[in-house]
Amino acid sequence: MVDEHADLKPSPLHAEHVALGARLVPFVGWQLPVQYLGVKQEHLAVRQAAGLFDVSHMGEIEVTGPGARALVNYVVTNAAGKLVDGKALYTCACNDQGTILDDLIVYRRAAERWLVVCNGANRSKMVAHFQAVAAAEEGPHRVDGVAAPEVRDATDDTALMALQGPKALAIAALGGADGPALDELPPFGLRDATLFDVPVLAARTGYTGEDGLELFCANDAAPQLWRALLAAGEPMGIQPAGLGARDTLRLEARLSLYGNDIDETTHPFEAGLGWTVKLKKPGFVGQAALQRIHAAGLTRKLVGFEMVGRGIARQGYPLLDGKGETVGECTSGSPAPALGKNIGLGYLPLTMTEVGTELTVDCRGRKVDAVVVETPFYKRPG
Repeated sequence: MVDEHADLKPSPLHAEHVALGARLVPFVGWQLPVQYLGVKQEHLAVRQAAGLFDVSHMGEIEVTGPGARALVNYVVTNAAGKLVDGKALYTCACNDQGTILDDLIVYRRAAERWLVVCNGANRSKMVAHFQAVAAAEEGPHRVDGVAAPEVRDATDDTALMALQGPKALAIAALGGADGPALDELPPFGLRDATLFDVPVLAARTGYTGEDGLELFCANDAAPQLWRALLAAGEPMGIQPAGLGARDTLRLEARLSLYGNDIDETTHPFEAGLGWTVKLKKPGFVGQAALQRIHAAGLTRKLVGFEMVGRGIARQGYPLLDGKGETVGECTSGSPAPALGKNIGLGYLPLTMTEVGTELTVDCRGRKVDAVVVETPFYKRPG
């Protein structure tokens, strides 16, 4: 019998997932847990208490050297050049045509030391992109007399966990002297710390719509940190959470998924990510194209919709107008466990993007009514 998982990369936490009885699936070349006790239960644990995710498949790119700040600022659309030490931001990286290569979080650890986190599926592409731009002999990011920064793929050396939920910071506070101080981090703040005797880079970022931390550490220390967080959080209701809950949580929060809602056929403005594009900052990759796109105006937008009839929208399902004509496509869709509804995202013509606009979703030949609604679908209390 052929082992379909034989060529998959195991997470540094693989043995922990097996011990917890996780259902493991192939995902972007890795073997990762899709669920433990169930997607709904894990989703609600994150909304009500805390969840712990293994996201070690995400790509980590280190950019170091005197030209690091200029390189990162040139590759991304947002104003990374304005970051100070200990701050991060969300951004897109576009190609010369102005469409999205990936969405990223960039972390300024120091003026000459940056960390870029990309999607796991785009790891090779983004490492090559940063390296190619760094090697270019000309460009706004090159400074006379300054050597090109070093771009290193640190993914295989790094474990990454996401501790998310209203009790996440209280759980981290139990991790030793540095734990309580993490509650003082501002959104998108980061700092080195020691939690449960494990050195980590802790960032107040996440992909669930809840407060919490993302914790980077060495591979060999990851199991110790994983077990300690679950043990400390057990009285507060923490649960390990898999890819299934990660997807439903991010959809409720209307956070884009690369490969579904954004890709190299979409640009930031139509995807609702225009706020990440600083058109007036010094030259960056895709700037000229994005200026043209912005000046021309939109023809479609990514919108959120709620199913009115009984049915679940899934990626690829056609979206129909009042005449029954296909005018768009669902890019993400699922039940929303915290809301008790079925929701989705999809691109629609500009004339159909107002809240309250009725549409129909073709669910494998069955026409189900839906309506455009405000997003995010879910906002955490307070």
